[in-house]
Amino acid sequence: MEKTFLFDLDGTLTDSGEGIINSVIPALEHFGLPVPPREELRVFVGPPLSDSFRRFGVPADRTDEAIQVYRKRYVPIGIFENTPYPGIAELLQALRAGGHRLYVATSKPETMAVQVLERFHLAQYFHRICGATLDTSRSTKEAVIAYLLAENGRADGMVMVGDTKFDVIGAKAHGIPTIGVSWGYGTVSELEEAGAAAIVHSPQELQELVKHF
Repeated sequence: MEKTFLFDLDGTLTDSGEGIINSVIPALEHFGLPVPPREELRVFVGPPLSDSFRRFGVPADRTDEAIQVYRKRYVPIGIFENTPYPGIAELLQALRAGGHRLYVATSKPETMAVQVLERFHLAQYFHRICGATLDTSRSTKEAVIAYLLAENGRADGMVMVGDTKFDVIGAKAHGIPTIGVSWGYGTVSELEEAGAAAIVHSPQELQELVKHF
């Protein structure tokens, strides 16, 4: 049966951690905050930036300022410190060839998501790329999916594909099950605890699961 897949971007389609972390560091330094080890900054990949900056000590009323400092490096440089995961292009090509509809639902600003996917020649596989706004009016995964559904309608057999609990929680709010992927920035345990319907460990495994999901 044909399905409609909503793909997360960062940590699911591409490994964007290097550029995000490299751009977070000067933003934390801007506020005189301690810079934790890079491994601890991996949590910036996926959730809205404002939430993550608050978590690391940026005052709630200054998160917009932190995001502006972050983007001074991210927009010209960090956005392209990024690599598609092996097997992703082949997966997307196979799903499209199988008659499935593919969308992107990301908390990354939509304009940046389009840039990344076009840079790596992945945009061609998607019917629509939906993301956050440059301000914080649409930033959570739940809000992005609501926007996607309003723009494109709801279809039978919709499935979210993502690497963190935020993907699972955001999709669940709209009654959409999630296939979690283990190669990104979440953990298998958090995906399971959030209620992922299944977890796969490679794009090839995901392609096989689709036949039976």
